[in-house]
Amino acid sequence: MTSRVEEYLSNLPKANKKIASDVRDRSNQILRPKGALARLDEIAIFVAGWQQTLSPKVCNPKILIFASNHGISDAGVSNYPSDVTEAMVNAFQNGVSSINAIGRLVSAEVDVIDVGVADPTKDFRYEDSMTREEFEAAFFQGVEAVNALETDLLVLGEMGIGNTSAAAAVAAATFNGPATEWVGHGTGVDAKGLKRKQDAVAEGLARVQKDEGRTQWLEPLRRLGGKEMVAIGGAAVAARHRRIPVLLDGYVVASALAPIWKYNNEALDHCWAGHRSPEPGHATLLREFGLEPILELDLRLGEGSGAAAAVPLVRMACALVSEVPTFNEFFEDET
Repeated sequence: MTSRVEEYLSNLPKANKKIASDVRDRSNQILRPKGALARLDEIAIFVAGWQQTLSPKVCNPKILIFASNHGISDAGVSNYPSDVTEAMVNAFQNGVSSINAIGRLVSAEVDVIDVGVADPTKDFRYEDSMTREEFEAAFFQGVEAVNALETDLLVLGEMGIGNTSAAAAVAAATFNGPATEWVGHGTGVDAKGLKRKQDAVAEGLARVQKDEGRTQWLEPLRRLGGKEMVAIGGAAVAARHRRIPVLLDGYVVASALAPIWKYNNEALDHCWAGHRSPEPGHATLLREFGLEPILELDLRLGEGSGAAAAVPLVRMACALVSEVPTFNEFFEDET
């Protein structure tokens, strides 16, 4: 039987290729050497195709953060206790966190959605992170959060102590490879902490791999991921249904979308990587997705911060194809 999640993932709309092509043609005729701002032009073309307009613009960007706690945090995989997740949610809500400061600078409202701070996932070393009912509930919390927004550019971020371990486990289960290839330092754990993370992820992978008959395309996310990761998946797909272009943040966000991409290689066509973090698994995922990041500043905060930092460049890219005349337009005005 097809689940509600699978139904929602069907019939995804596509970008308007005709508009994207027209904006590309115009970008080649604008009052500057052809290709002089090629990367920025590509971003503008991307936005135009999804906004379905010859004059793309970013007037109302939104930063949406999903937060949850993780049973795997009990394995000593982070430098911080799990109650920091709740503290950071309070900081987001009170406008005093780093992402709030970035949001004010880039004129983007920050919203945080609690999908399991007081109701963490199970420890994936020993049992599945979520039941199917919990998985579906978290997914549609993400959908509902996006459907309640009015925005022309969406930044997706996350908060959850232990979630880089969950991200590594989901990525490894989706694309294969040992835990050592997917696990990074996260919040800055030392060598011993890194080994604990690697061992925890390897243990979870071994448990899941024993049950080969139950492996389906979304199962790694349910069995190893976090509720905030599932909600990010729902949010990204909801944005796709509404043709809203999306900027992805770091490793956790990319990993959350890996099973969706594995199922449908076109499912992330409305997404652009805001940045590339130093987590080794993030670079691998972006290569798999075929996404080139806008920024690469070795940022590893999460919270949507790296993607939010790219918002001014997206806004700039749109202005440069919408507000600058072509050579013909300029010389016609001159005469």
